[in-house]
Amino acid sequence: MNERDANLVSLAGVTCRYRTEPVLEGVDLDVQQGSMVGVVGPSGSGKTTLLKTILGVVDPVAGRVSRRERLRVAYVPQVETVNWSFPVTVAECVLMGRTEGRRLPWASIAERRQVAGVLDRLGIGDLGERHIRELSGGQQQRMFVARALVSEPDLVLLDEPTSGVDARIRHELMHLLGDLNDEGLTILLTTHDLNGIATHLPQLICLNRRVIAEGTPFEVLTPATLEATFGASMDVLMHHGVCIVVDQPRVFAPLFAVAT
Repeated sequence: MNERDANLVSLAGVTCRYRTEPVLEGVDLDVQQGSMVGVVGPSGSGKTTLLKTILGVVDPVAGRVSRRERLRVAYVPQVETVNWSFPVTVAECVLMGRTEGRRLPWASIAERRQVAGVLDRLGIGDLGERHIRELSGGQQQRMFVARALVSEPDLVLLDEPTSGVDARIRHELMHLLGDLNDEGLTILLTTHDLNGIATHLPQLICLNRRVIAEGTPFEVLTPATLEATFGASMDVLMHHGVCIVVDQPRVFAPLFAVAT
């Protein structure tokens, strides 16, 4: 088997529950080396749980998760879950992403140089000594990507990486992730942004507790699949070779009949 096509992670019949409520049901999924995949679905559909199951933080109650031996996985959380008042600088936050080496504040000179190099690579090299709450939305996301990269992972999981940022920052972040993927990094991200993110990704997974569909945007972004995933009627249009998802307009009955 070609190394690039080898599976880094495989889920077979995975079911996860919180208390008695199922969050994922019978999920089959392969994450191939070198891929860049987006997971779309409504709130509560199990997107974050899927990432945490792949990461190993959530254990399934049924099914099996197989990971490549010595697989290194990094996780980028939703920025809304971060305590931005925590007393830490950008460089210190990135250093916390190491899986080996000294603990803070005793990082080695080589480790601090590595962090500086990663920050430079992501265009925020001048922000290392700044407190994390002083960053803009785009800078925050870049900092957490740097925190993931410092562990030199094989696979990066990102939970709603463009949530709360404007179109320009979203474009810059997705361009950055695309460049990292071109360099061989495997990326799996969740998003609720169908038009800004999902339609531009190479591969998509539509998830609502179970995998509804999997494939390219052209293959999975269909009215039937979107209704099964989101429970709402949507149309899919083509614009310059890109899928555009729009809500179907609701037709309201007139309040008063018009005499003729």
